[in-house]
Amino acid sequence: MKKTHQPQVLLSAERIAERVQTLAKEINLHYAGKEILLVSILDGAIIFTADLLRLLDSPTQLDCLRISSYGDSTSAETEPSITGSLKSDLAGRNVLLVDDILDTGRTMQCACGEISGLAPRSLRTCVFLDKPERRANGFEADWVGFTIPNQFVVGYGLDYAGRFRELPYLGTIEEA
Repeated sequence: MKKTHQPQVLLSAERIAERVQTLAKEINLHYAGKEILLVSILDGAIIFTADLLRLLDSPTQLDCLRISSYGDSTSAETEPSITGSLKSDLAGRNVLLVDDILDTGRTMQCACGEISGLAPRSLRTCVFLDKPERRANGFEADWVGFTIPNQFVVGYGLDYAGRFRELPYLGTIEEA
């Protein structure tokens, strides 16, 4: 692994917390009176999912889907592949798919295809970050935390080769 410098803050922990609260309010309005099955894409979305989940008013169940596309790189070099399957029955359920970052759109497209094949009543998507200039397809999320420039980011669950997930803020890194 190449040596990296300490990340430079892009989004503070306070700004992230405020935006997650706003997202939760919007999602609560949409799902008022309905049960949600929240599906988190691991590993990057785990912190965002946990913070969002605690702010939802609707009865909510949690499941996780593991999809691999980055490995130890700073770019999505390979087509996404599902490496861990869902445990819940999605048929007839209101599914909220949560991911850390929407860049090329291939991971979300892969996940939505998998979930749609399981006959949910509805499927909505929520991402912590959106990098629209990297989009390789027309995928758009229903809810977006922040739109960011095309920089490699870490923290708040996002990593570089397994490092920096624990940071309470979102930062940019540069390889030394």
